[in-house]
Amino acid sequence: MKHITFYFDFISPYAYLAFEALPQALQGISHQVHYQPILFAGLLKHHGQLGPAEIAGKRDWTYQQVQWGAHQHNIPLQLPSAHPFNPLALLRLALACPEAGLPNRWVCETIFRHVWKEGGDPVSPDRLRALTEQLAPQQDPSSPQVKQRLIDATQNAITAGLFGVPTMAVDGKLFWGFDALPMLRAFLQGDAWFESGAWQAAQALPSEISRK
Repeated sequence: MKHITFYFDFISPYAYLAFEALPQALQGISHQVHYQPILFAGLLKHHGQLGPAEIAGKRDWTYQQVQWGAHQHNIPLQLPSAHPFNPLALLRLALACPEAGLPNRWVCETIFRHVWKEGGDPVSPDRLRALTEQLAPQQDPSSPQVKQRLIDATQNAITAGLFGVPTMAVDGKLFWGFDALPMLRAFLQGDAWFESGAWQAAQALPSEISRK
């Protein structure tokens, strides 16, 4: 059985699409998925980057491409009333749902669809209150312990080499993005390409110029 960690932030529409498509991508493969919420903004800050929704032109393309991806893969999607938004309350809620450990798929699905299927403001007080009542968290989402768990999870993701969400980690390899699902499936099925040396060669490619 393969153990896959699915790193995500509810703010990411690509993470939503990948989450919805993941079961089909893993169909027929013995696996277990661990759903790990992290703060995407923490990755961006660490790497000195802006998010795609913070760059003119790329912002429009992101929403256009996401809607096309949802249409192409028959995934229900309705954009929230404003984006980006502050996802901290949603991330902490997910982590607070279990007494210990990580949220299960139902919890993550409920929050993802709250954001990306229902439209509206995903972090309005009324909608957050209703979502919290529905999920009935076992811990206080605003407790210092839950807040620290999110900080630690984000730092651990940075240490593991993550730079974006969604990222699927398995056997020491990172697969980034919704469009990486076919590549992930090929790896899990033992595609010979991954033993060809191409993966390692890409990591060893030298850089001739840096703008830093």
